[in-house]
Amino acid sequence: MDHLRALSVFVAVAEEAGFAPAARRLGMSPPTVTRVISELETRIGARLLHRTTRSVTLTEAGGRYLDDSRRILGEIEEADRQAAGIHSEPSGTVAVTASVLFGRMIVAPALFDLLDKYQDISVTSFFVDRVVHVVDEGMDVAVRIAELPDSSLAAVRVGAVRRVLCASPEYLRRRGRPKSPSDLANHDIVKFSSMIPGREWEFSNDGKLQRYRPTSRLHTNTVDVGINAAIAGRGITRVLSYMVAAHVEEGALEIVLEDFEPAIVPVHVVHKESGHTTARVRAVVDHLVEALRQNKALIQR
Repeated sequence: MDHLRALSVFVAVAEEAGFAPAARRLGMSPPTVTRVISELETRIGARLLHRTTRSVTLTEAGGRYLDDSRRILGEIEEADRQAAGIHSEPSGTVAVTASVLFGRMIVAPALFDLLDKYQDISVTSFFVDRVVHVVDEGMDVAVRIAELPDSSLAAVRVGAVRRVLCASPEYLRRRGRPKSPSDLANHDIVKFSSMIPGREWEFSNDGKLQRYRPTSRLHTNTVDVGINAAIAGRGITRVLSYMVAAHVEEGALEIVLEDFEPAIVPVHVVHKESGHTTARVRAVVDHLVEALRQNKALIQR
């Protein structure tokens, strides 16, 4: 069997986590699939799969080989489309990752519109509150809220968000509005741990950096709880501006200490194909860039 067909068989076994389901997917017999994988491992001189009576899992070498196999097969598929003159009609599956709340509030609606626009594109979303390694974890596109380190990934800036403190109007009428970070010592604080690394909050005024270490009786790792607590008048919380943009607009929350906000945080659409970009990935990147730049929750400066 030719090498490219062997790569397709390996990808199917890895994705289906078994020889029998891969065989059904490919319309082949299980013994044939098993033989192809054995010949492939012999050819490259490395074990790609751990086999037990109950499961088939990737080895470390197999994980890397899976990423390369998907890329190679995708490029061949794209070359076939271009040769057939259908490059303008993107198709295939694209994996997109973002943080949970930003994904739910901002990215998902844009992806819904994308599916309406491109009938032959499928999207797999992976929203999680940690940094996802795009290449190692099989992602095609990521939306990152952070200053980006130097890397081989291609990135397009689509806006920025602020780090803001907010509280309900009722709380501010009852407890007063803080005029400086030191005034926070006289206020109830709702801490959202995932937003602020370490124990200190940073502020900036006239180019001078200030740090404040808040104390709190309510400490949560879930931003929804922190925002709801602030709306309910339980204190002042710190979040990213997009998280509370709708609540501020409707008057449920007010921003405080705006003159002391630290630098804005950039938002980028990142993808791994900096050289050759397939039509389906380019379509998703271009759509997200346009949609996020038009989103009023992001700052355009």
